[in-house]
Amino acid sequence: MRVALNLEQCLQRPPGGIGRYAAELARVLPTLGAPGEVVVVPFVARHRPAAVRAVLAERGIAGDAVVLTWPRPVLYEAWNRLGRLGPLRSRHSLALRDVDVVHAPSVAVPPRGAVPLVVTVHDAAPLRFPETYPRRGRRFHETGFAAAAARADAIVAPSAAAADEVAEFTAIDRDRITPIHHGVDHRRATDDDVARTRAALGLRPDEPYVAWVGTLEPRKDVTTLIAAFGRAVVDRGLPHRLVLVGPPGWLEGADAAARAAAAFGERVLFTGPVPADTLRSVYAGADVFALPSRHEGFGMPVLEAMAQGAAVLASDLPVMHEVGADAVAYAPVGDVSAWAETLGALLDDATARATLGAAGVARAAGFTWEASAAAHLAVYRSVV
Repeated sequence: MRVALNLEQCLQRPPGGIGRYAAELARVLPTLGAPGEVVVVPFVARHRPAAVRAVLAERGIAGDAVVLTWPRPVLYEAWNRLGRLGPLRSRHSLALRDVDVVHAPSVAVPPRGAVPLVVTVHDAAPLRFPETYPRRGRRFHETGFAAAAARADAIVAPSAAAADEVAEFTAIDRDRITPIHHGVDHRRATDDDVARTRAALGLRPDEPYVAWVGTLEPRKDVTTLIAAFGRAVVDRGLPHRLVLVGPPGWLEGADAAARAAAAFGERVLFTGPVPADTLRSVYAGADVFALPSRHEGFGMPVLEAMAQGAAVLASDLPVMHEVGADAVAYAPVGDVSAWAETLGALLDDATARATLGAAGVARAAGFTWEASAAAHLAVYRSVV
C-alpha cells in the first residue's frame, strides 16, 4: 500500500493540530505490517528542499517529500475552487504516479486523479460559528467542504461528535464519515524537565499555576478562563498564576485575551508557542489544565494534559466527554461564575486533583497513534 499524504501543514509555523496529526500518520503508518508493506509518499507545496528536509527530520519522518511546483496559496485555491493542479500530474515525481491512495488531512482537497482520495474533515466550525473566522478562512473552508463532498471516496473525522457536526452543516452524509480518534505522545515529562521549563518561562520552582494551550482565536474563549481565574484566585486568596501557551490566531482572539489579562498583571503569562518537549513539561507542572473552548473537533490539548497526569477542567461539550469521559471535570461553556467555582474548588483540593490526574493517565492510555494509523489504513484499503 503506497499512500500519498499531504504534509504541507507541517511547514506552517506553528503547524497546529492538523500538522501534528499528519506528521504522526507519516511517521507511524510505515511501521505497520511487514517492512515495506505500507509506504508513505509525502508531498508539499513549493518550499526550499532544505527546509522540507529539516521539518521531516524534526518530526521523525524518514525519507524525503515530493515538492510540488506551486506555492501553497495558489495550490490550495486551484484545488478547492477549480479542481486543478493535482499532485499526481505527470510533471511531478514518479513516486507520486505509483501510489494507491491520496490522503488530504484537511479540507485542502486536491482533485481526484486515477486513484482514490481520502479526506479528513476535522469539524464544521467555520459554518457553525462563522463569526469566529475571517472571511477568507470561511471561504476556504466552504469550498473545501464542497470539494470533499464531491470528490472524496472516504472521509475521516477525529471524533464521532465532529462527524455528526460535519453531517449536519455540510453536504457530506454521515454514513460516509469514519470517526478515528487521534493518538497522543505518552512520553512523560520528568521532574527535571518541569524544573527546566519553569526556569525558562520565569516561574519560581514552587510557584503553582493553571495552564491553557491553544491558538488565541475567538472559538477558544480564553477570556472566560481569564475572568474565572481572576475570581478564583482573588476570592480564595490563591497564589497561582495563569500560563497561556500558544500563538496568536485571528480576529480579536489575542487582543481580547490581552485586554482581559491586563487587570491581573504578571499573574497571567503569555508564552507564545513552545517546542513539544517544553509543552509536555507545561502540562506536567500544572495544578490544573483548563480548556474553556466554545467548540472543539477533538480537543487535543485535553488528551495531552491527561497523558501528563494533569487534572483537567474542560467545557461541557459532547466531544470533551467523548475524549475525557469521567477523567475530566466540566463546566458550562462561557459561564464565568461556574468556571470560577469549579476551578477554585480544584485548586483548593489536592486530593481531587490527584484523582483526576490518575484517571486522566489511565484514560489517555487508550489513545495511541498506532491504533489511529491502523484505523486509517483500514479506510485506505476499503477504497483501493
